[in-house]
Amino acid sequence: MLVAAQAGGMAISSMLIYVVFIFGVVYFFGIRPQQKDKKKHEQLLSTVAIGDTVLTTSGFYGVIIDMTDDTVIVEFGSDRHCRIPMQKQAIVQVEKPQ
Repeated sequence: MLVAAQAGGMAISSMLIYVVFIFGVVYFFGIRPQQKDKKKHEQLLSTVAIGDTVLTTSGFYGVIIDMTDDTVIVEFGSDRHCRIPMQKQAIVQVEKPQ
């Protein structure tokens, strides 16, 4: 009876070690990189200013002509007559004017 109780205790402790290991792998390969990317994107959006050329998530390049806290108005096209309001979150790349 004592041997069976010790074997059961060892099985539970080894299972607990596997669960902790799997959680660690998920955290370091799934959650942590996603948090770093989100922080990097937020830092990028904090540097956006009027006159910057931006690339949107839909693949369009445009120039910011006006902005508020969470929206920007971007001017698209070579003749610059297409102005579209969009969320700041849609910006994926910023080029500063020189």
